[in-house]
Amino acid sequence: MTVPPISATANRSTDLIGRVGGTPVVRLQRIPSGVVPDSVEIWCKLEWFNPGGSIKDRAALSMVIEAEETGHLAPGKVLLEATSGNTGIALAWIAASRGYSLTLCMPANASEERKRILSAYGVDVVLTDPLEGTDGSMRCAQALKDEQPDRYVYLDQYSNPANWQAHVRTTGPELWTDTEGRITDLVSSLGTSGTFMGTARYFAEHHPHVRCHAVQPDSPFHGLEGMKHMESAMVPAIYEPEGLVTQHIGAPSEAAFELVQRLAREEGLFAGVSSGAAVWAALEVGRTLDSGVVVVILPDGGGRYLSEPHVWGRQ
Repeated sequence: MTVPPISATANRSTDLIGRVGGTPVVRLQRIPSGVVPDSVEIWCKLEWFNPGGSIKDRAALSMVIEAEETGHLAPGKVLLEATSGNTGIALAWIAASRGYSLTLCMPANASEERKRILSAYGVDVVLTDPLEGTDGSMRCAQALKDEQPDRYVYLDQYSNPANWQAHVRTTGPELWTDTEGRITDLVSSLGTSGTFMGTARYFAEHHPHVRCHAVQPDSPFHGLEGMKHMESAMVPAIYEPEGLVTQHIGAPSEAAFELVQRLAREEGLFAGVSSGAAVWAALEVGRTLDSGVVVVILPDGGGRYLSEPHVWGRQ
């Protein structure tokens, strides 16, 4: 696949596609104090600095380019995907920039902000049963593809290897460079699992001493939008954790919501819900270490969750 490496695109300011990746990392200053040893550093990878506002820009771009290069995607075809929101937004701006139409299947309880963003891009959105989560959206997308196979190109981020391959090429190497090779622990939340699977594969191959911690909701009934409780959900085909997961961590929703507020008010980081869960898990990892550099991936920003009272209605 001829996706240019981040190092080759980072300064191409005239090309929006070339701005995907190369996101900053910052060290948490206040939240870890008194929780983890002073010799443990916790750094955050801020993925809302991507053009579409989330880490999903990486996977979406990878899947679109792969579909173009294999001949599956051509002018006149309609891109199709199931999403909880972020991949949909990533595909929306990429599709617009490359001249494609886009249809998304998305749970009806996705945040209003996400729905409005997709409307602004002119995306055709099919809302699915909120009780079925992204599993219902996946079934909806497959049904549309089956009904009109010549019309739609279903990228299927849950089964598409180009999803996790994006993170082998970009996210993993960036984290190594970001920390000047000092990273000891990776913490990443699970949705499609592409971010974790690709980044963990990179470290397993190139720097196997780095421990990789996978974060998911601690129960089937949770409020962590975009995350999957693997034991009770349709497990993505790309999720193959054997030999890659150092530790599975179940994050409680209430603790994640609290961390979202604390990140904004104590660190100046306006992060999304899954970021709160990931930071909670990173603190749990940090507690167990005598020393180390823990890097936690923050998938998106908080602007897409302002209408969520269970997050921002709390005082």
